[in-house]
Amino acid sequence: MYQGRIWDVVSDTFSLTSESAPLTRDYIAHPGAVAVVVLNEKNQVLLLRQYRHPVQMNLWEIPAGLLDIEGEDYVVGAARELAEEADLAAAQWDVLTDFFNSPGSSSEAIRIYLARDISLVPEDQRHVRTEEEAEIQFAWIDLDEAAAAVLSGRIHNPSAVVGILAAAQAVRTNFAQLRPGSAPWPEHPANRQQ
Repeated sequence: MYQGRIWDVVSDTFSLTSESAPLTRDYIAHPGAVAVVVLNEKNQVLLLRQYRHPVQMNLWEIPAGLLDIEGEDYVVGAARELAEEADLAAAQWDVLTDFFNSPGSSSEAIRIYLARDISLVPEDQRHVRTEEEAEIQFAWIDLDEAAAAVLSGRIHNPSAVVGILAAAQAVRTNFAQLRPGSAPWPEHPANRQQ
């Protein structure tokens, strides 16, 4: 129905059962995304403050981005976003959680990684941030304080909300329930069965 620069709007007609009447639904076809909770040795998370025009607000977020490079491994995409948005690299990658951002209107699936054992990207290898990204502000916040900010309504970005609360739970269980960064992701749009 609409072909955009980043995503398209499609219209599907389908039946829930062989006996039911056909239904038509319009939704955003999305390439999927990754987000990263960065946890340092002091149990602090990295938050980015970035302007988001659709809501016309500056939001506290975690590093995140689209999986818009054909064939790119998911954890490689997360590492790319972490380097581009925060000038950081991580030696330890685990999957915190996977979720659908808005399953009633979009095919978008998001995988949130936990990145630990972090280091700075060398200055000569850093990405040059432009437009809204050039205005990003950074803050290291204690994980418990960040979780309290979610619950008090001071953090609104969905990846940050889900990621921070998942990281708080992961710390409580000493990371025992986390999947490796290379874990399969059958819910990603490219992997779903029709």
